[in-house]
Amino acid sequence: MTFAQLVDTQWSDYPERHRNRTSLLIHIVAVPVLWVGALQVLGGLLLLLLGVPGAFGMLIWAAVLIGGSLFAQGRGHAMEAVPPDKFTDAADFARRVLAEQFINFPRFVLTGAWLRHVQGG
Repeated sequence: MTFAQLVDTQWSDYPERHRNRTSLLIHIVAVPVLWVGALQVLGGLLLLLLGVPGAFGMLIWAAVLIGGSLFAQGRGHAMEAVPPDKFTDAADFARRVLAEQFINFPRFVLTGAWLRHVQGG
C-alpha cells in the first residue's frame, strides 16, 4: 500500500475511531507536542552535525516529547469504542503514526469534525 493509500484508508474510518471526548482532548494537546518534538529532532540533528554543544540533550528532550505524546494518544485510543488496528511491525507503526499526526488529525481538526465530536455531535 502506498503512503497516499494509507492516508485515504486511515481517513475513511477516522471519525468512527475518534469519538471519545477525553481521547479527543488528549489528541488536541498531544499532537502539537509531537510536532514540537519532531522539529526538535530536526534541529538537534542539524546542531549535532555542526558540533554545537547541547545538541544531544535536545535530541533526548525531543524523544521525551514524542514518547510522551504517543503514550498519551495510545491511552486515548484505548478509550475509543472502535480502537485502532494493531500494528503489524515497526514500519507499519511509523507510517501510520506519520499519517495520523501530520495529515489526518490536522485534517480532522480543520474540517470541524474534531469540534463536533468534542461537543457530542
